[in-house]
Amino acid sequence: MRKIAAQLAARVSAGDVICLSGPLAAGKTEFAKGFAEGLGIGEMITSPTFTIVNEYEGGRLSLYHFDVYRISSIEQMQDTGYEEYFYSDGVCIVEWAERITALLPDHATIISIEKDILKGEDYRRIRINARGNI
Repeated sequence: MRKIAAQLAARVSAGDVICLSGPLAAGKTEFAKGFAEGLGIGEMITSPTFTIVNEYEGGRLSLYHFDVYRISSIEQMQDTGYEEYFYSDGVCIVEWAERITALLPDHATIISIEKDILKGEDYRRIRINARGNI
């Protein structure tokens, strides 16, 4: 998971928005950790479940890591100032992006992570729908 995410991070540009979708424990935060590694960010990456967004500097690009699981309305997301992040000189990762579909930019890349227990506890299917330049 982390290797794929790091490879994707090597291809992103400023202003890219990466949207992660999948059930609990699918690996969204693990993907974000690998993505940060791929950007050269050395900080420990944690899920911003309660803070909504964590900011990481020091890599090739700044990383803005959202977890919108607790967002209950579009208005609540608007209160976060998300547009400043989505249209910045950094890159965004949004966990649970399906909760804010109406706010996602047209160029967002949608990544679906699914578990398949029949293939093994650690098996994940990753589908990437790159609407942007990735």
